[in-house]
Amino acid sequence: MFTFKAFRAVDEPEICDMFIEGHANVLKEYGVTKVTSSNNDWKYNPFVFVVTVHDNSTGQVVSGLRIHVADTEFPLPLEGAIAPVDSKIFELVGEYRERGGTGEIGGLWNSRMISGYGIGAIFLSRTSLVIAEQLNVPTLFALCAEYTLKPTLQKGFEIEENIGNNGTFFYPKLDLVATLAVLKDVENLPLALPVEREFILDLRKNLECTRVEETLKGPVEITYQLKIKNTDWRVKP
Repeated sequence: MFTFKAFRAVDEPEICDMFIEGHANVLKEYGVTKVTSSNNDWKYNPFVFVVTVHDNSTGQVVSGLRIHVADTEFPLPLEGAIAPVDSKIFELVGEYRERGGTGEIGGLWNSRMISGYGIGAIFLSRTSLVIAEQLNVPTLFALCAEYTLKPTLQKGFEIEENIGNNGTFFYPKLDLVATLAVLKDVENLPLALPVEREFILDLRKNLECTRVEETLKGPVEITYQLKIKNTDWRVKP
């Protein structure tokens, strides 16, 4: 029913455009017309990697997320988002970047046509940690909406309480609360729930496979195409 496809953004411009269109439509449905994380310049950024969810019956991209690897030339989207509230975010990201690299999971969205399955919040978010291991980044940040915070913490993230109001602030609108979370051990996931950790570690061993997953609406067949051909973000294309 669905195919999850991972790639470096600069390698798949057409799929990036499908991602951008779908994400923009979802934001409009929620009354959000402009946020830092929806800046489309990421499609030209050699430090961005993407996972898209394709509806096999239509070919449409119905969900997606991105991983931005931190670089001094290409700041993480969360740096621009949080800086007006707390400028310490630059120093914090810089510290993690110098320890071997870090990145940000962002741009997660779901089409309403697949809402209720848990495709994005559960399955797609898991694949981000499969991708992160291939990229060899030891840590990751996530700027979480209220509905994505719990599943993010279940995957081993911790709230970064040194930013904002104990890790929280209003973004992208004054009536929406965001929380900054950090995963300090991408490889081993020591704080993840056992079910989350086992799923992610198993998928890392089976990057190209088809499985029947139990979703919130019953069993769904998912084809995973998670092996990234071009993972060395330290070498610009």
